[in-house]
Amino acid sequence: MAKEILVVGSKVKDYIKSNGCMTSGELVSALSCKVECLLDGAIKRAKANKRKTVGPQDV
Repeated sequence: MAKEILVVGSKVKDYIKSNGCMTSGELVSALSCKVECLLDGAIKRAKANKRKTVGPQDV
């Protein structure tokens, strides 16, 4: 089963293009995996601090 993409591909591509570069076909998927890892860590920290709300301090 494919993982859900957590980033907006067109926004990522537009941002990269605006900085004079091109985007490979696998970038959006790889970036989404990194975002998922960041969110998993943030969730873990919030739970470790006995909170259900994940905040910017958790990232």
